[in-house]
Amino acid sequence: LIINEPFNTNIFKNKDISKQPQTFKLEQLNQFPDFNNYLIFVLTRLKTEDEPTRSLSGLILKNNVKAHYQNFPPAVADFIKQECLNNIGDPSPLIRATIGEFVVWHQSCYFRDLASINTSDGSFGALQKICEDSSELLDSDALNRPLNIMIPKFLQFFKHCSPKIRSHAIACVNQFIIGRAQALMDNIDTFIESLFALAADEDSEVRKNVCRALVMLLEVRIDRLIPHMHSIIQYMLQRTQDPDENVALEACEFWLTLAEQPICKEMLSGHLVQLIPILVNGMKYSEIDIILLKGDVEEDEAVPDSDQDIKPRFHKSRTVTLQHEGGEGEEGEDIEEDDDDDDDTLSDWNLHWVFKRKCSAAALDVLANVFRDDLLPHLLPLLKGLLFHPDWVIKESGILVLGAIAEGCMQGMVPYLPELIPHLIQCLCDKKALVRSIACWTLSRYAHWVVSQPPDSYLKPLMTELLKRILDSNKRVQEAACSAFATLEEEACTELVPYLSFILDTLVFAFGKYQHKNLLILYDAIGTLADSVGHHLNQPEYIQKLMPPLIAKWNELKDEDKDLFPLLECLSSVATALQSGFLPYCEPVYQRCVTLVQKTLAQAMMYNQHPDQYEAPDKDFMIVALDLLSGLAEGLGGHVEQLVARSNIMTLLFQCMQDTMPEVRQSSFALLGDLTKACFLHVKPCIAEFMPILGLNLNPEFISVCNNATWAIGEISMQMGAEMQPYVGMVLPHLVEIINRPNTPKTLLENTAITIGRLGFVCPQEVAPQLQHFIRPWCTSLRNIRDNEEKDSAFRGICVMIGVNPAGVVQDFIFFCDAVASWVNPKDDLRDMFYKILHGFKDQVGEENWQQFSEQFPPLLKERLSACYGVRRPADRPESLFWK
Repeated sequence: LIINEPFNTNIFKNKDISKQPQTFKLEQLNQFPDFNNYLIFVLTRLKTEDEPTRSLSGLILKNNVKAHYQNFPPAVADFIKQECLNNIGDPSPLIRATIGEFVVWHQSCYFRDLASINTSDGSFGALQKICEDSSELLDSDALNRPLNIMIPKFLQFFKHCSPKIRSHAIACVNQFIIGRAQALMDNIDTFIESLFALAADEDSEVRKNVCRALVMLLEVRIDRLIPHMHSIIQYMLQRTQDPDENVALEACEFWLTLAEQPICKEMLSGHLVQLIPILVNGMKYSEIDIILLKGDVEEDEAVPDSDQDIKPRFHKSRTVTLQHEGGEGEEGEDIEEDDDDDDDTLSDWNLHWVFKRKCSAAALDVLANVFRDDLLPHLLPLLKGLLFHPDWVIKESGILVLGAIAEGCMQGMVPYLPELIPHLIQCLCDKKALVRSIACWTLSRYAHWVVSQPPDSYLKPLMTELLKRILDSNKRVQEAACSAFATLEEEACTELVPYLSFILDTLVFAFGKYQHKNLLILYDAIGTLADSVGHHLNQPEYIQKLMPPLIAKWNELKDEDKDLFPLLECLSSVATALQSGFLPYCEPVYQRCVTLVQKTLAQAMMYNQHPDQYEAPDKDFMIVALDLLSGLAEGLGGHVEQLVARSNIMTLLFQCMQDTMPEVRQSSFALLGDLTKACFLHVKPCIAEFMPILGLNLNPEFISVCNNATWAIGEISMQMGAEMQPYVGMVLPHLVEIINRPNTPKTLLENTAITIGRLGFVCPQEVAPQLQHFIRPWCTSLRNIRDNEEKDSAFRGICVMIGVNPAGVVQDFIFFCDAVASWVNPKDDLRDMFYKILHGFKDQVGEENWQQFSEQFPPLLKERLSACYGVRRPADRPESLFWK
């Protein structure tokens, strides 16, 4: 490097260091103090050099300062310090990070005199970036907690004459609120007082950062805000209407955060009359919003989608659930480890991505869930004026309001729905696309009520108009209608069967109409339809309509195309629903899935062996393929046996079950369970290898993996029978631990209880000794499960175990009684097993003790047991040996 700078350029003369080892070269160079001037110069000023070289220069300098700083001449130390301060705002993120790391590690040079940068907005802004990037490091013992010096200094700058410095100072302190940095907690009252002093600041950035601070303090130190809460609420009401959109957006977050606090109802009740109109007003599109959303473009169906229009999709691995009382098993309900932190977590607000409107609507949604019908007196007078307004922008906001309150205020809205639902259905035909799209979404929020009414009243007209909107000429409306129809499908289920031909005609026609983005949503609508109507889809007429376009898309896509994800998910649902009707299409689909799994495993192996030569594979291809294979096994049943016999799927499954990625293991265990049910003759030879892997995955830290492994063990138990005995000790201790863990998700508890019952059914001598350790949570876990085969086998197991170890149930017998009473219609032989146990207990304790014991029963339980298992005449009573 040639450096035109007035340093001593003769320091390297007559010193041939080029052939010396690298560490020796650096030691030699460090003999010259000017060397560090060159290093800082390369880092901060040599813009023509590539960024990695400049960054490397900075890292070498950092190490030099760490080792030799006490020997630096004052001029060199001052030059380095000044260069860092002048350049911590470098446009390059890499250089900025390097300088920031250097500043953090050598904070004694910088943070003890923050006043030295009080004239430089750029330097303070860069200091803010350091606080953002290194908040934990600044509060660490490794650096002697520089934050102890920084926080009081920052608070002094809250009074600075420059609004930019004030803003940066608040932003710097804000970085340490959520982490509860001790230095900030020690100064919390001063911080809050300083924020209050800036509440009316004329600078919008200052106001924005004040709002942001109060929102975060609401989460972590609400105790300090409560005495001032009514004043804070009044302030936030003003700021939510701030002329600066960024300030208004920050203030709007306050209502979302407050709604999560236990004090919300108490603190906010008196302010609803002011707040509700403000939030409702914030839900209108502005002129710029409409321009950004192309709200004046009505027909755009022929315009191809750009790549940025399409959000990345992530496959949700298959989780095995059971059927609950009053509803189908809910896929993934309360069991997923992570809730994809994307912008769509607030229901379907992705239809409305303009931030202020989105935040106002989300705030109204959560407040409706807090105040319920108490919100309506403040809302209904506004709603009437909005919903029937001649200005489409105002009408559209009213429809959004109606959708936002649907969940929280449903009970109070019911009397108005007979009038409102027809009005909303009529809005599906509005000439404005944005009105049509929001009407789709709001109607989907009331789908449960629609389905609860006579079909001809609302369901049929709603379904008819939604299907028309699915074929709308506007892409936004198509998307909203597809999503809304999927919600309606989930609610209506078999109510849709009479209309299947009409529905399929529409969905299939959309295949030829949709651009890329909406095609992916169409797959979801078809998959949801298959899940909702199940085997009713297995009619030659329906299969002939549906399968050709799906297979055509299947054949178009290459193995590397991520559009396979939603198509595979869709086909998995369709295969499960069609059952034997999928047979003509199953072989090529099956083979391709096996190929996808094999390919991904091979790529993963190459990457693991040579990470410098190969890229890591996208394992989602393998996961969706495994899930489609599960769908095939579940749908085809025994028909899948020949496909399995002609493939190496069991070998591949063995590898997948040991994959490092939890989602791969999760889908593997689901497939193992389905293959166990469909063609156990191919699974049985692998049991000795599979069972230790299943045992290792009974780890509730990975809830969905554990859930599917547990379910697979239960299915294997039912097939193995007494041959399961060698493996009981491998899995039972884990299952007993899981069922007794606090806060275990409901689905995992239920599957664990089923599997323990099934193990006890086939190996009662091995499981029954543990009965007293799991009987209570076992009974409470299964009391709300619908009558089905899994529940039947589990209860047979518990009855057999009570026969082996009756003492194990005595202390918790009331819980067993409650679980028995949960059955609506047990099979006759299972009913006799219940009868025998109940009367055996009664005979053993005697009539008087039984009366005292049964007095503990809630009235419903007492009535149920008396009606179904009441005392019969002694001559009719089966002999009781259980309690002797």
